[in-house]
Amino acid sequence: MLASLTDFQHDLGGVVIGAGTPISIATMEGLGRASVRTGDVDPPHADGVWLGADYYSGRTIRIDAAIKTPGDPAAALDVLAALERLHEDPAVRLTGGATTALRLRFPGRDVRVVFGRLRKAEANLTQLVHGWVPIDLEFLTADPLFYADREEQVQLPLGVIVGGGFTAPVTAPILVTPVAGSTARPGWVFVEGAAPAWPVLRITGPCAHPAVTHVESGQVLRLDAVIDPGDWVEIDTRPTWRSVLRKGGGSVPVTGRLDTFSLPPGRSEIRWSAVDPTNTARLTVTWRPAWPTL
Repeated sequence: MLASLTDFQHDLGGVVIGAGTPISIATMEGLGRASVRTGDVDPPHADGVWLGADYYSGRTIRIDAAIKTPGDPAAALDVLAALERLHEDPAVRLTGGATTALRLRFPGRDVRVVFGRLRKAEANLTQLVHGWVPIDLEFLTADPLFYADREEQVQLPLGVIVGGGFTAPVTAPILVTPVAGSTARPGWVFVEGAAPAWPVLRITGPCAHPAVTHVESGQVLRLDAVIDPGDWVEIDTRPTWRSVLRKGGGSVPVTGRLDTFSLPPGRSEIRWSAVDPTNTARLTVTWRPAWPTL
């Protein structure tokens, strides 16, 4: 369960730091514009510069902090050990792409989350006898975005008809009239935030050869796969993962670009198709709203 945070409190992998905790924060850097990797090139035999594509790097968030447990050096060491254990979890440390969450709470904002790994936890034990341990922390994020604290999700069945239909007997001209009060379609997703969200698409069988379309952009992801009952295939478009994996393990061939299949802020529509004589297959779309700044 996620810890509840107040203003100027932050949750580093389950360890709450900042205001009202034994870990006091003096400064926190790296929350502004993320650093940029440029493709700029100096043209030969000419003035100026050719401006290439710009790509944001991950953030290095530096935290200048101190553990304060006055008169209790053992408690200070316990707090330090809790921070150091964040990097020792084999499920994170030995798995490529795996991350820890750093949850941030500032005044006037909901909790924002960045994902990455603790790269530095350097402590000075000179004043340990007094329960005072200065510590430098560095957290490297996997991408430049700030995310919502909780995921959003919609589940879409195949072949749903909403918003109208035909009434027998049918005579020309044929008119399709929306149901009174109908304001939604089954594939609409409403994305908060100020940056595109990267969805995780889980298709649960039974079905064959599914295809998922983002209507507004025209992006389509097609799977050359048969998904049995109780099985699923997950298409992960997140920048740090980007994979198509089956429940029991192994990859699945996909046609389409994972690196361009995103959900823009606001309302857009997801449609999907597959061969499913039982009409019980489901598509679950999961995403986190994202912001380029706090």
